[in-house]
Amino acid sequence: QPQPSTPNCTTYGPHTPRTAAATALVCVALAAATGPRPEAAAWLLAAPVGVLLALVDLRVHRLPDVLTLPLAAATAALLGLAAPLPAAGGSWTTALLGGLALSAAYFVLFLVNPSGMGFGDVKLALALGTALGWYGWPIVVMGGLAGLLYGALYGLGLVALRKAGRRSAIPLGPFMLGGALTALLLGAATLP
Repeated sequence: QPQPSTPNCTTYGPHTPRTAAATALVCVALAAATGPRPEAAAWLLAAPVGVLLALVDLRVHRLPDVLTLPLAAATAALLGLAAPLPAAGGSWTTALLGGLALSAAYFVLFLVNPSGMGFGDVKLALALGTALGWYGWPIVVMGGLAGLLYGALYGLGLVALRKAGRRSAIPLGPFMLGGALTALLLGAATLP
């Protein structure tokens, strides 16, 4: 009779400890920058989904609706709950408009070059723009541009190392998430 196998990190995938560590670091950075403000709960609940989306996009070049759409809805809902609380550091109205604006900008980029950007990026931009909009329009612009810049630098690095050509597809989601994280940290840290 076969013995049941003992669960280990390979049960869930070879990178489970690194993924958990990355998620923990993102959560610690967000908590430290945000402090005791109520939006911290939204960031801490969204961060694991963001890390998962980055890993999925890196591995299969897809941002599944089953993750991106609930992330957008949950971010909007959680910030809506945080907005009326006394220590809230942002605006729910600007958050919703930021989500629509960033998603619209990515939709235009998708229409201009559908082979260079997937529609999953447009859906991810809805969640990221909502989070970024919480801290205002400069943070939306900064996060959106930082994500594109990070992706461009990665692509240029691959071309320089001859690991990709000018027309090679790269996953943009991880860089969008990285740009959003950068801007969220700055937005949260600059509040009084």
